[in-house]
Amino acid sequence: MSDIKLTGRHDDGDFQLNTSNNPSLSDVIEQRNSRRQILGGMASVAALFGLSACGSDNDDKAPLAVVSAGGAGATTSGRMVTLTGTASGSSSVAWSQVSGPAVTLTGADTATATFMAPSVTAATPLVFSFTAKNAAGFPSSANATVTVSPAALGFTAVSKNKNDIVTVPEGYTVSVLYRLGDPILAGVAAYANNGTDTNFAGRAGDHHDGMAYFGLAATGATRDDNSSTRGLLVMNHENITAPYLHVNGVTAGATRLESEAIKEIECHGVAVVEVTRATTGGWSYVQGGALNRRVTPLTPMVFNGPVRGDDQIKTVYSANGTAGRGTINNCANGVNAWGTYLTCEENWAGYFRRAAGDNANRTAKQVVAFNRYGVTQGAAGANNWASVTAANAADQANFSKWNVTVDTTKAADGTGDYRNEANQYGWVVEIDPYNASATPRKRTALGRMGHEGAWPANFVAGRKPVFYMGDDSRGEYFYKFVSNTPWNAADANATDHLAVGDKYLDNGTLYVARFDATGQGVWLPLVFGTGVLTAANPTYAFANQADVLINTRLAADVLGATKMDRPEWAAVNPANGEVYLTLTNNNASNRPLAGTNAANPRHYNDPVGAANNFGNPNGHVVRLKEAGNNPEATTFQWDIYLFGAGADLDATNINISGLDTSNDFSSPDGLWFSRPSNAGGLVNPLLWIQTDDGAYTDVTNCMMLAAMPGTVGDGAARTITNTGTGGATATQATFVGKAPGMQLRRFLVGPKECEITGIDSTPDGRTLFVNIQHPGELGSPNTPTSNWPYSQSGTAAGRPRSATVVITKNDGGVVAL
Repeated sequence: MSDIKLTGRHDDGDFQLNTSNNPSLSDVIEQRNSRRQILGGMASVAALFGLSACGSDNDDKAPLAVVSAGGAGATTSGRMVTLTGTASGSSSVAWSQVSGPAVTLTGADTATATFMAPSVTAATPLVFSFTAKNAAGFPSSANATVTVSPAALGFTAVSKNKNDIVTVPEGYTVSVLYRLGDPILAGVAAYANNGTDTNFAGRAGDHHDGMAYFGLAATGATRDDNSSTRGLLVMNHENITAPYLHVNGVTAGATRLESEAIKEIECHGVAVVEVTRATTGGWSYVQGGALNRRVTPLTPMVFNGPVRGDDQIKTVYSANGTAGRGTINNCANGVNAWGTYLTCEENWAGYFRRAAGDNANRTAKQVVAFNRYGVTQGAAGANNWASVTAANAADQANFSKWNVTVDTTKAADGTGDYRNEANQYGWVVEIDPYNASATPRKRTALGRMGHEGAWPANFVAGRKPVFYMGDDSRGEYFYKFVSNTPWNAADANATDHLAVGDKYLDNGTLYVARFDATGQGVWLPLVFGTGVLTAANPTYAFANQADVLINTRLAADVLGATKMDRPEWAAVNPANGEVYLTLTNNNASNRPLAGTNAANPRHYNDPVGAANNFGNPNGHVVRLKEAGNNPEATTFQWDIYLFGAGADLDATNINISGLDTSNDFSSPDGLWFSRPSNAGGLVNPLLWIQTDDGAYTDVTNCMMLAAMPGTVGDGAARTITNTGTGGATATQATFVGKAPGMQLRRFLVGPKECEITGIDSTPDGRTLFVNIQHPGELGSPNTPTSNWPYSQSGTAAGRPRSATVVITKNDGGVVAL
């Protein structure tokens, strides 16, 4: 190492009048000569960078790459990069970016700086300079180049397993955030989890399901869509595992105990709960957060849209048909651009009692409608809540509302009893998470069915917002709603969020899908007075548009929509607008060998243990591309992106997607694309697939996979041979997408007997929220079949609880990249 001479030399009797530490001309010349021989700073500087997880798709454990200054290295979008510089004899060091897409350097004034590789569409070089100064302030620098390529899956697939924990890839951490019974309102006691707990209107409900993260400003008082450290988790509590809620399970008897019934009722619905990330990176929820609240089956609601005030929704609670109480069996969801949450009522019909002989007191139309939706004559109703006699007469309506039997002593218009109460369910409900006093609105223009979710698209100025919706039952349909009102971007920031919902959700056209054998499809409008949707229809005489919407299934029947294998979650690719839809499964009793169609093409046997299991027990994922890439279009192209199957099943006719042990799965349910606010949702966005399985659970617990799908039409036409009982066969033509290969991997396996459902992330993509529903659902209080989430940390056993988990990448990068 050569020394750098300081100023202050005197020569030939001349005085040095400049006493600063700035270098002299001779120093500069000498330093330059030194730099020609040694790449240096004081007098040596080396710029190095390490690229975390920079291996190929097949080598995700590649060692940290270290490249000398002037060299080159590579990574992919969404991954963390570490820049390391060394300097000798320096007084200060700093990293700066020279060229390429701008990134945020953390630790830029230290020898080690980090940044997240930005989203790019093609290989893009980023150049960084490491500069060091000596005590005299003379700088020396060296460059390092990082070439960033588009995002790629960056984890090793998790193996199938039947463990009682949530398993995630190496390099990731999972923690439990929000569990059944956790107190969310101030003053509510900690959860004992022994069946003695009460006041679930102030606690986390059961069966965590669809979920969304809404950002909060640092103060916690206002909305901030870009916040990744503080926010609101809004989630559905779909159902209950009743035995674990009570001391000794459900008390037997023809009538239910009021204390048990009210606990079960309050465990349903929706929760809004504040969550925060500590500076150390850990997440927690905030008990008593200012915006925390529960929306339950007893919460007041208002009706909006074409059905508001219709005779078919009038009850003793709302004689004018404009209000109701409660939402139930909330499954999937949707998020609006103006900051509201859509929760969707799925299997609501089974909760209602309807006495034997009730048909005789109803019109023929009412009987047809009730039968089509499964509000069955003679049914006691799930959980038998209608049997409760409340100790306080003022509370009786909490239980009487579940009995829709006609009381012949009351007014014939239904305003004296709850005969029409079932018609108040099956809707999309809009909730404003930022206003705890805002009454939720049921958006009737989106139709009444077994709503799985409502997934929006087309928030483009001057174009009409669109919402895609599945009706989750075997043989039901896929829908979309097109608003009448073109989008105004200013509405995204309006302060009255539900008023914006009035503008876009209360008027529009509801369509149902017909998937044709040609690989094309048509959206059929459900508009009263057009085609067969009139009073002259022989199946059901539609009276008006409200009648069409209340009886959406009947309208779709007569239009000739395509029956699907349980149409559940949908997701819209944020990069190209293509729409994906999970078709969870079907069975031979509902769809026999001769009942396949091009969009639901398989019929086969996948035994569970020794029991035959004919039909489509493993499900599939269909996708469509709207004509002209315009969500308002009335025609589309479709193919099947992915077929669920075990890796060992027939590759020609069952395992058509060529799955192997790293990505085989069954019964796709939850579906979500990563947010376009981070690299996971840009260029080739991540698609997350969650399972709710019964066909493959003899091999593995339910799971979640990550994928980078191609596009509609990237495969080819295919004819498969189906098999039925007794060896019968039949062929079915369909359209199959390109095999996913390593672009699909298993990311997570859940605990025993659970369903994986509900997912969102922070805007930066570095934190993933996932719901684990009903672990140990087949057990009892004395013999639980799972001890999760206690088992996650290896602590003492306890009754299993549905819960939300947080998943982060240990190096701080975007999850899954």
